[in-house]
Amino acid sequence: MAEYINMTKEELLEEKALLQKRYDEYKAMGLALDMSRGKPCKEQLDLSMDMVNTEIDYFADGIDTRNYGILDGIPSCKKLFADLMEVNTENVIVGPNASLTLMFDYICQCFAHGVLDETPWREYDKIKFICPVPGYDRHFTILEYFDIEMLNVPMNSDGPDMDAVRELIKDQSVKGMFCVPKYSNPTGITYSDEIVREIAALKPAANDFRIIWDNAYFIHDLDENGDKLLNIFDVLPEYDNEDMVIEVCSTSKITFSGAGVSAIAASIANIKQIMGRLNCQTISYDKMNQLRHVKFFKDAEGVKEHMKKHAAILKPKFEIVCNHLENELGGLGIASWVKPNGGYFVSLDVMEGCAKRVGELCKEAGVVLTPVGATYPYKDDPYNSNIRIAPSFPPVEELDLAAGILCVSVKLAAIEKLLG
Repeated sequence: MAEYINMTKEELLEEKALLQKRYDEYKAMGLALDMSRGKPCKEQLDLSMDMVNTEIDYFADGIDTRNYGILDGIPSCKKLFADLMEVNTENVIVGPNASLTLMFDYICQCFAHGVLDETPWREYDKIKFICPVPGYDRHFTILEYFDIEMLNVPMNSDGPDMDAVRELIKDQSVKGMFCVPKYSNPTGITYSDEIVREIAALKPAANDFRIIWDNAYFIHDLDENGDKLLNIFDVLPEYDNEDMVIEVCSTSKITFSGAGVSAIAASIANIKQIMGRLNCQTISYDKMNQLRHVKFFKDAEGVKEHMKKHAAILKPKFEIVCNHLENELGGLGIASWVKPNGGYFVSLDVMEGCAKRVGELCKEAGVVLTPVGATYPYKDDPYNSNIRIAPSFPPVEELDLAAGILCVSVKLAAIEKLLG
């Protein structure tokens, strides 16, 4: 089929009639399908049930994990995360169930006490953060909570637009940047080695500039040919920037979303400051849960083997979505997307000005998407074009229906715009 933009009015009307008939058939089915968030499905959660169904001796590393103390995590769990993140154990703190908490608490620490010996952020009239877009809505929510001004930087096929980043960091009020470097949320791209090196080499005007390296999908490959991400901690010393990056990860999409374990990796100086806060903040995170994870996985290789089981569940779902996009939208000139090698999302860019209409059409036909605009700061997509697709949660049969409804909605919205 020809690109829609090259069709005559009569051809567009004929195409619209066919699509409307198909859309009405979907709508008549009375569906209730959810592709709104990247939640693990029941089959994925079931993979880790032996962790809680097995009796465990809660003594480990010479520690009674049921008691107070050990703020930075039990040694065996620290080693597990250190091996996964490819850093030394002294650079790791094992945290609560979600890395989101670690990020929020770190920003809060910067406000209250500053970064190392720098001025607390609360004493500035205005501070700003760089946000690669489209990006992760919860990053934006954190920044909005603290009234931090968000500065959009476009995401390219290999990572953030670094020329734009270098220009923005000339401003001393720019204090940081959020990054999802592997299988970025939502675009699914992995930063190239060159981009990682350019980030590591940044020389911001603000001495307290911090990059929150949210490595949420660091081992979430869909098969053995997953993307490779250069370890930024191997590169930072080349530019005397060891203190610039705070990395976080978790097992939220490895074991249980509400009962996983998170970790933070940073320089010794940053770890020391964070530990000073933890001495006031908590009596320790959940060491029993840390031990359950260690007993279940044994080591980093055990985690990687476990993730192959996740991939076997997820890969067919991603293929369903991407096949629908290719077969139904390919060549029409009305949409673009990247087929990711891992992570949890497919990012779809529809014809400019049409995303909200696509969302409306999907909702009317019983498909819930991530709210249009959520992938941009302040929920404002300036192009009204980005849609985040989350294939993980719905069963395969429902996902196939949902992807079909999405594609019909994209085409209908595009024709409506072209017809004016």
